[in-house]
Amino acid sequence: MMQLVCELCTSLGGELVWQDETCRVVLVDEAAYPGFCRVILRDHVAEMSDLDRDTRQHLMNVVHAVECAVREALQPDKINLASLGNVVPHLHWHVIPRWREDRHFPSPIWAEPRRPHAVPAIPPDALARLRQRLSQLEP
Repeated sequence: MMQLVCELCTSLGGELVWQDETCRVVLVDEAAYPGFCRVILRDHVAEMSDLDRDTRQHLMNVVHAVECAVREALQPDKINLASLGNVVPHLHWHVIPRWREDRHFPSPIWAEPRRPHAVPAIPPDALARLRQRLSQLEP
């Protein structure tokens, strides 16, 4: 019988910008969505309901802190939060800045694009500011 390997257990899942004993925050390499972050639980757990209260609260505090950092650094029109796990059943949260002119808005980023090749215009130093804020998270 073939054993499946979890890509979030065997790789960082993006550019590591912060971590603690419970989770890590990575920037996703997605040019159409600058500032797209993932908050990834370090333990291989599939569902929020599998977590004890303290771990669940800490994870959500980190998600909240990442959302605040993204909003402050990039000033998107909207933030999408998602925890799906259908493809990779390892608990992680997507923190996705959205702009009215992005490829999919107002649809989810996993839908068919509404505008081909649209990339939000952000200030040149915005991602550097985001990295700085994320590296200093205090959930």
